[in-house]
Amino acid sequence: MPSDSREATAPGDAPTLRQIRHEFPGFEIWREVAVDRTRFIARAQNLGTSPHTVITGDLGELRDTLAGQVSTAGLPGEGEDRPPNIARMYSYLTAGKDHMAADRQAADLLLADYPEIAHIARANREFVTGAVARIAAQDITGFIDIGAGLPATLNVHEVVRHVNPSAVTCYADTDEMVLAHARALLAAGPRVTVAQGDLRHPAAILKHPALATAIDLTRPVCLVLASVLHFLEPGQADTAVATLKDAVAPGSFLVISAGTSTGTDPAVVARAREAYAHTSVVTGRAEGDILGWFDGWHLLPPGLPDVRDWRTDGLPRLPRRRPEPRAVRFLAGIGRKPAPVDMQPARRRGGTP
Repeated sequence: MPSDSREATAPGDAPTLRQIRHEFPGFEIWREVAVDRTRFIARAQNLGTSPHTVITGDLGELRDTLAGQVSTAGLPGEGEDRPPNIARMYSYLTAGKDHMAADRQAADLLLADYPEIAHIARANREFVTGAVARIAAQDITGFIDIGAGLPATLNVHEVVRHVNPSAVTCYADTDEMVLAHARALLAAGPRVTVAQGDLRHPAAILKHPALATAIDLTRPVCLVLASVLHFLEPGQADTAVATLKDAVAPGSFLVISAGTSTGTDPAVVARAREAYAHTSVVTGRAEGDILGWFDGWHLLPPGLPDVRDWRTDGLPRLPRRRPEPRAVRFLAGIGRKPAPVDMQPARRRGGTP
């Protein structure tokens, strides 16, 4: 029998991954092992195919969904006539499953001429998980992910728990749909909590009972502001970052990723504003503005590179022989709050420390 011929499956038998790949050649199908669970992901080669992306832990369900024998479950309280949503659009861009037709259509406005945006979204997810793993290894026990979005293949709390089982993760968001998903799918244990809060009012987030009772802000924590600050007006973003930085203890970490107007084709920013017109503002900040969010903190290696060039070990990524042209720049960095001056060991002038 040829190696690519279809394997026989008796009625009621569970299909194999190989069989499903053969049955649905229009999909890229793979297995992912994420800490303590296995998922199977099918992603259509053609953006117009429906369903475009399916994620499940059951191969039988994967086959049935791709064959159209079952309908994919919609989000609670959501209908296909709802306008696009930031979280669902991001889910679509990162090959997630929680999106609807309006979200796909809006995201496709970006992808039509700038397909690299999907690569940026996936690289951003890798940056976030790599950054929190690096920070959790520093014995940080409190993680606050603001603007957390919808559940991903590998979530912040899963990475944190794997590296440091004693750490607590708090997800904060203002989107009711995101909060519902977070409570149902993420808050599955005593070391995960969910707080409703708007980044435009950062002090209220920090005072939310779910956060205040779970995370001690007098000890170093990690703040995660990934792919969210460019959805605020400039003054709101600057105030939010400053307020959060002031509220946390020395030794805390700040994880930021954001789009920049520096080196980005202005047409991309215009297209993004069109795509997100029904859901949010889009602000293109200069690279200096984003660097300014780390003022007073130590910016850790590799500094503030494009998210596609970021490495968890802090070393610069080797340049490609033929670097691809980039219309979009999306920056990512990690900062650490230093100890107050009066806590630093004194050094004598002209002598030994």
